[in-house]
Amino acid sequence: MIIMEKSLWIEDSGDTHYKRLEAGEDTDVCIVGGGIVGAVTAYLLTRAGVKTIILEKDKVCLGVTANSTAKLTSQHGLFYKYLEEEYGLEVAKKYLYSNEEGINLAEDIIKGEKIECGFEKKNSYVFATNEIELDKVKQEVETLNRIGYEAKYLTDVNIPIENVLGAVEFKNQAQFNARKYCIEVFNRVEKYGGRIYENTKVTNIVLENGRYTVRTEVGFDVIANKVVIATHYPIKSFPGMYFSKMYQDKSYAIAVDTHEEDDKMIDGMFIQSCNPIISFRTTIYNGKKLLVVAGSEHKTGRPIGKIEDSYLNLENYIKSYYPKAEVKFRWSTEDCISLDKIPYIGKFSNLLPNMYVATGFKKWGMSTAHVAGKIIFDAIMKNKNDYAEIYRATRLHPMKNFEEFGNMLKESIDSLLINKIKPAQDEFDNIPLDGGGIVELQGQKVGIYKGSNGEVFAVKPYCCHLGCLVSWNNLEKTWDCPCHGSRYDYMGNIITEPTVRNLERFNILKDEEDVLDL
Repeated sequence: MIIMEKSLWIEDSGDTHYKRLEAGEDTDVCIVGGGIVGAVTAYLLTRAGVKTIILEKDKVCLGVTANSTAKLTSQHGLFYKYLEEEYGLEVAKKYLYSNEEGINLAEDIIKGEKIECGFEKKNSYVFATNEIELDKVKQEVETLNRIGYEAKYLTDVNIPIENVLGAVEFKNQAQFNARKYCIEVFNRVEKYGGRIYENTKVTNIVLENGRYTVRTEVGFDVIANKVVIATHYPIKSFPGMYFSKMYQDKSYAIAVDTHEEDDKMIDGMFIQSCNPIISFRTTIYNGKKLLVVAGSEHKTGRPIGKIEDSYLNLENYIKSYYPKAEVKFRWSTEDCISLDKIPYIGKFSNLLPNMYVATGFKKWGMSTAHVAGKIIFDAIMKNKNDYAEIYRATRLHPMKNFEEFGNMLKESIDSLLINKIKPAQDEFDNIPLDGGGIVELQGQKVGIYKGSNGEVFAVKPYCCHLGCLVSWNNLEKTWDCPCHGSRYDYMGNIITEPTVRNLERFNILKDEEDVLDL
């Protein structure tokens, strides 16, 4: 059995071939990040005739966008009762209808631009499997009814899962291939005059004489009147300090052939209301309907149990209902989660005019990216936006969540201070081939990965964002930061933000005594 170690959205979409930045540029708006937020924002701006440049450190649409479950929905778990209790019914209402408008914007772009991306209207469900969760489902429906939204409470849910007692249904939600969509949107951006540069990593953004200098690793700068940071996790730490009010969460997905007739497959998008949170949807790949199953979530760098079991747990779960299920694809993703669970969209900081940010989508970035694109577009164009205030990125009330803030602070202190002075848990000789860990060599900690052929790769195991001690992820052969979610490959190259620098490398050979430049 061959399993593709990437998302089916990547496998089922084409490549992109934008050139890297080869000279200095001057523009009105520079968007840093080539995911779905960057695509939607750039599309709206270029359609309005705004001179726009997009900079992406790798290839566009290969990050979180390409590794999501690709659902366009305003049903973000059991969320509206929480919003009503914390911030009032009006905030809950605006959050819901902003995401409904986000779905409509995506559909308008798809239909208006004639984009083929597997877009399908589907109903969405959050289901409960015990009485406590069922009561929460009922309360959610009551809140939605007070909002005036036509959510339906169901006791008969067409899903092959045991003990499903009830669910809340949202009608006319949608699913698609998010990467196909984004690639086509960027094609339209270029058609409308936008300039897109790949393999152009931004290293710093500086305000100089009323304009921004966007510095890149390739040695050329972009000068812009306005900047949009659309890098999933903001690459600029100060003065926004988003690292103090947000964390990153890992989750995993598999796409399986159930070997069932299509009419016996689920019809809709489903997610369990409580841990372990599992979600389901279907998609068509090469003419065959596959089931996409996602879950096994944990904070980045801090797995619950063995991280190697993340995919296996999903596979075993789905095989208990579809015994013939065969895994075709598997992939993982990382999501930013704000302390108050509401995304940060809008002005990056009160100290930096004309700089905007969109982050903290809490695993629901497909619809919320369209909310973000519209809010930022309206801010740049000086249009009124009815939803901008509830997402205001400079708000202070996230700090009300003292329990979550305390947990995050403790984890950061552990990684910044305590774990640095603790003895290393691994020994060089005990690290197996194709494995890694942190060892003590010549009086300091060194991150070691041994390739399958015995080649040794050594890094300084401190995240280049704020210096937290990274941890080894043996499932994906990466170094993960438990503080703020930066991730590096086994050689120390950046995979995901907020870091903008690779890990420092050491020159080390096969024997722990044969160490150079350490």
